[in-house]
Amino acid sequence: MNFFSIEVWALLMFVALIVFVLLGYSVAFTLGAIALIFGTIFLDSALFMGSLPLRIWGIMSNFTLLAVPLFIFMGIILEKSGLAEALLKNMGLLFGRLRGGLALSIMLVGGLLAATTGVVGATVVTMGIVALPSLLKNGYSPTFATGTIATAGTLGQIIPPSIILILLADVSGIPVGRLFIAAIIPGGLLIVSYCLYIIFKAWRDPLSAPALVGINQVKDLAFFINVLKSVIPILLLILFVLGTLFFGIASPTESAAFGALGSLILALFYGKLTFRNLADAMQHTTRLTSMVFLVLIGATAFGLVFRGMGGDYLVHEILTNLPGGQWGFIATSLILIFVLGFFLDFLEICFIVVPILTPIATFLGIDLLWFAILIAVNLQTSFLTPPFGFSLFYLKAAAKYSAPEMKMSVIYRGVIPFVVLQIICLIIMILFPKLITWLPDLMDSLQGF
Repeated sequence: MNFFSIEVWALLMFVALIVFVLLGYSVAFTLGAIALIFGTIFLDSALFMGSLPLRIWGIMSNFTLLAVPLFIFMGIILEKSGLAEALLKNMGLLFGRLRGGLALSIMLVGGLLAATTGVVGATVVTMGIVALPSLLKNGYSPTFATGTIATAGTLGQIIPPSIILILLADVSGIPVGRLFIAAIIPGGLLIVSYCLYIIFKAWRDPLSAPALVGINQVKDLAFFINVLKSVIPILLLILFVLGTLFFGIASPTESAAFGALGSLILALFYGKLTFRNLADAMQHTTRLTSMVFLVLIGATAFGLVFRGMGGDYLVHEILTNLPGGQWGFIATSLILIFVLGFFLDFLEICFIVVPILTPIATFLGIDLLWFAILIAVNLQTSFLTPPFGFSLFYLKAAAKYSAPEMKMSVIYRGVIPFVVLQIICLIIMILFPKLITWLPDLMDSLQGF
């Protein structure tokens, strides 16, 4: 390999991106700036500047990507409706008389909220503000409490309707509905593994996860009615949104529109559909959506230059000649994504790394649906891995209201067991691909495909 070839400069372009991101520069604008500099130097300027607007137009006119702002809006409206607080309170009372019961209730609520919002930040902050004071007040160890909340909040990364699954579907060419269906069993496996760990932790170290005192008598009919009132609306919304998508009644974007409408109806029913809440939700949706699309546009420019310089051919050459064939490629890809997750956001990994890996996976005969879910589960760990895990910073921001003395090192230690569990679950999914592909194949057979 000639170390002065244009392909090597393409790799140096990738290195430059990581360096500038670690220095604290904006990811979206860094992507665009590096693409413009290298594209102007190494590519035909007229061809490059002519192709770029067409790529950007393709992004902005992509009908599937309309689901992103709609699902974000749905999640923020639900967060403002007070459903999460009611659900956390009632589930905490339901399971609190058990050792570790409050942590179990948080994990189950995290799963339910993930299936309705898909917005990790909103879920982590809500549970941090509502549940963290209760956990600490009732004697839970700070590390266990923070680890549980941060992990429960990240379930929105894998459980549909997940924003990352929509973006992965777009960059890999997999139908969104099929990817959503494939994520159900992996999401359930993660929840079960977390709950089993909580039960084990409470049994092994009772002082770190005690039962709540004084709630054994809470078994009357009124209490169970309150629990159902907080659970049923969320279950109906899940059925309404995902059911229409899974059974082919609606497209992903139409399903997202149904979800946004359903969240508005629930907010109205709970008396939370105020002008202030609606305006705040639209502002937050605009900010988050703009961030996603700015990164996507920058990554598109970066990818255009990277491929134009032959960087994808060089990576293809390296990865297809690894020892072990398919398994060597899968192991290398997942380790690379895991390591990058320590430093980069899931958006950068999704838009820059995944488009390079998926053509190689196709060339090697790997099932793209299986591979995409493995990537999604792997990307979920990027929210929990220090030093730049976003869920950790969300929780630290929420903790300043209830536990201002909470140190970041406590949160770091708290998530380590859950990161290990995610890695174990990822290995299980690698060894047993049917955990991912069985349900989509079943749905295809039921629909006559």
